Amino acid sequence: MGALERFSLSGRVAVVTGGTRGLGAGFAAALGDAGASVVLVGRDEDAAEGVLKSLRDNDIRAEFVQADVTVPADVERVLATTLDRFGRVDVLVNNAGACVHAPALDVTPEDWRSVMDVNLDAVWTCSQVFGRHFVEQGTGTIVNIGSMSGFIVNRPQWQPAYNASKAAVHHLTRSLAAEWAPYGVRVNALAPGYIKTDMSPVDDPAFRQHWIEDAPMQRYGTVEELAPAVVFLASDASSFVTGSVLVADGGYTTF
Repeated sequence: MGALERFSLSGRVAVVTGGTRGLGAGFAAALGDAGASVVLVGRDEDAAEGVLKSLRDNDIRAEFVQADVTVPADVERVLATTLDRFGRVDVLVNNAGACVHAPALDVTPEDWRSVMDVNLDAVWTCSQVFGRHFVEQGTGTIVNIGSMSGFIVNRPQWQPAYNASKAAVHHLTRSLAAEWAPYGVRVNALAPGYIKTDMSPVDDPAFRQHWIEDAPMQRYGTVEELAPAVVFLASDASSFVTGSVLVADGGYTTF
């Protein structure tokens, strides 16, 4: 198999949580471009319609499963529905996320719980549900979307719950990778820096000093730049990679 062939996901099925917008939609498109059939998971059916149309217009086989990944029964249903529609599942991308911007003393118990429910507990639930299936079939790949915020403290905004949740995701990634490697299951994480999406104000002048000028590359990234990293981690191109956290941040964490 040639080097470029190892990036192919032809014949495989990838599930992307939070796949109806932003990073998740970009990851789904990249996985589809690499040959995978894609299952989008999210709560917003209207948003899913647009993403599905875009994928299908590009000859990518795609389906949507409406689900709340903080509900274990919904996650079990996502797996069952994927197997029913496609007959297999090979890749799980844990992308769904939430953030509360507030100083630590202003974070309410509800704020903290809402972030941890999505960013950590749901990653654990999805990984356990799909991981059990992957272990039984002797193969599978999980890509957790962490963040450079798992390594640094963002400024000028404060977001202690988000930062803590992403640091936990990184170490959960290592823990699962170590445990499941003997069963043919790889678990890695991608830690993005500041990426432009509809929900991320990376081009707001108020943040330029700390978000752009502090980065060696002096710019933010795009979804199109980030998404191929998910293909790498999901494909045989990274067959000897597990327990790793791939940082894609324009060099931000080097300082």
